[in-house]
Amino acid sequence: MGEPPHPGSMLKEEVIPALGTTVTQAAADLGVNRMTLHSVLSERRAVSPEMAIRLGAWTGTSAQSWLNMQNAHDL
Repeated sequence: MGEPPHPGSMLKEEVIPALGTTVTQAAADLGVNRMTLHSVLSERRAVSPEMAIRLGAWTGTSAQSWLNMQNAHDL
């Protein structure tokens, strides 16, 4: 049984391609700079509560779901 994936890998591999957008455009849509988003996508930065709110609004999901993914990965 492997560890739960980092939310950044889900964003990079599933969400961004499904939305047909680029990392640069996704960062602009989220209101963050490209390097901030890249840090999450490369799993060097955790999804913070603020980022979870942005991701939830951008993807039409809940901020709690993004925090739950991060917490599961961290545990």
